[in-house]
Amino acid sequence: MTAATPKGERRRQALVEAAAALLAAGGFDAVRHRAVAERAGLPLASTTYYFDSLDALVAAAAEFHGRAELAEGRARLDEIDPAHCGGDALVELVLDMLVGSGSRDGDAESVVLRYERLVATARRPHLRPLMRELSAELHAVLHEMFARSGRSVDAERVEELVALVDGAVVNALLEVNPDPRGAARRMLRKALDRDA
Repeated sequence: MTAATPKGERRRQALVEAAAALLAAGGFDAVRHRAVAERAGLPLASTTYYFDSLDALVAAAAEFHGRAELAEGRARLDEIDPAHCGGDALVELVLDMLVGSGSRDGDAESVVLRYERLVATARRPHLRPLMRELSAELHAVLHEMFARSGRSVDAERVEELVALVDGAVVNALLEVNPDPRGAARRMLRKALDRDA
């Protein structure tokens, strides 16, 4: 449903932002009508007034969250200085995009939630087109990051590097004291060193 008035649009946006925050903090299962309404400070009925279903609300939250991450990545593109964005700086920038900047502090839980969202999409067919679109945009941002940092990396290699990071993260999460970003850093650094 659409919000026909500015007040309605503000309410709808508040619901989307609340749902996105819940999604980021607790995964898909955290996004429930009551939790979203409470977090947004709106009546429970507003969630069904502005959204046809919980699936529609979840999709709006996933899109909001994904687009916010992409916007952050695009903003970081402007910071890239080819003279200073090689090696470790490039690796950290790519990891921020793929694993999340929250992982810099060793926060494995934020990484788990991020990957749970990706895997859970397979059980939510209505989200697959959106997630494919966001993934394609992410790959384009990564491709541009490599290009601006002086690396010639084609689209296929970007896809391989994403898969490498994903595999390293998932395997690292099985450890007793997981360090998914550290594992991904080591694998990505080796791969980029071989490409150089």
